Amino acid sequence: MLTIQTLENGMKVVLEEIGYVRSISFGIWVKNGTRNERPEENGISHYIEHMMFKGTENRSARKIAEEMDALGGQINAYTTKEYTCYHTRVLDKHIDRAFDVMSDMLLHPAFAQNDVEKERNVIAEEIDMYEDAPEELVHDALQDGIFQDCSLGMPILGTVETISNLDAKKIRAYYESNYHTENIILSVAGGFKEQEMLEKLNHYFGTWKAKRPYAPFETKAVCQKVRIHRTKDVEQLHTCIAFPGLEREHPLKYAMAVFNTIFGGGMSSCLFQKIREEMGLTYSIYSYTTAFADAGLFSVCASMNPSQAERVYEGIFREIEAIKQEGISDKLLRVTKEQILSNFIIGSESTMNRMNSAGAAFLLRGKVQTLEEVAEQIEKISQTDIEQVIKLIFDREKLGYCAVGNLNHVDFSKSADEFFS
Repeated sequence: MLTIQTLENGMKVVLEEIGYVRSISFGIWVKNGTRNERPEENGISHYIEHMMFKGTENRSARKIAEEMDALGGQINAYTTKEYTCYHTRVLDKHIDRAFDVMSDMLLHPAFAQNDVEKERNVIAEEIDMYEDAPEELVHDALQDGIFQDCSLGMPILGTVETISNLDAKKIRAYYESNYHTENIILSVAGGFKEQEMLEKLNHYFGTWKAKRPYAPFETKAVCQKVRIHRTKDVEQLHTCIAFPGLEREHPLKYAMAVFNTIFGGGMSSCLFQKIREEMGLTYSIYSYTTAFADAGLFSVCASMNPSQAERVYEGIFREIEAIKQEGISDKLLRVTKEQILSNFIIGSESTMNRMNSAGAAFLLRGKVQTLEEVAEQIEKISQTDIEQVIKLIFDREKLGYCAVGNLNHVDFSKSADEFFS
């Protein structure tokens, strides 16, 4: 059973008691990411994520690692454009020790200047690593270009220039302004008793008070039509085409998920079957959706030999035109809805997945839907819903693209004029 509770300091928690498991998954969800940064501090949210593991007022970085390893648990974190998450999974008998470590990390970070200096080199290496991975860079470069006029367009990691200006004082000031009981959600799923868990959370997290008023900064999403070319000394060409998508709470969000699965979301999808299986032009081709609070994208990505680029583009746009003209069959819609429901139910058997789903939903939407409520929404999707999604996203006037890799043998001026005008 899933419940929403409030700690003594006002912090909200999402609890899902699962009586038949021995593990507990726990997440600290902070509604702070790249979107909340100003240009001169770009990368600071991700920097803080790293610094949380570098030591507290009570523990060294080594001590944090040793204590969590001794529990046989997992601990990690990640930063996105709109939030940061710190998470762990341990056996139920170890949850107090895990809470002790993670509350110390959240509430008493050291932010020592010498650790800030050392971690700057680590993050710079991470930035270089992404630059050396064109199959990853193509997505980030496209989104950064499309949202270039707002904070969503800044890279999550920041740049070497922006992180070089960050020091312990700036990091602590940002932390104190952006880590608050008002914008942090705790999510717990697994083998526990609800009242006992609430008492534990109050003990470890419920006395914390922020030192500064909460004054979040973010900009409204502004989308640009872009054409981005990045030459890399690699054999393949990686390309990503983005159409306008749907914002996170759009009424057609579930229909979009179904359409994405049909069009490019798996091995049986239109794109995979036609362009890889029938035409043999790519090893990798797929579509995916991105949804923010006030904007979204529908993207098609492919990796190929540069000599095949024009034929791949032709194939993609042929499939787009075909699905716009012909739509999808009732049978395909029915099978795809069952596929999504099955994946969703199977995924819900993991305590980590359930903790993640509930934590993200409550942080970003202010509510958590039950499995039955989600299933009902998916079951209700109709042909008309899919037709509306197709009309909304496939707007040639607004699409953008990015190409990263071996561009030496591709006439992109010709391709761009033909396919992206």
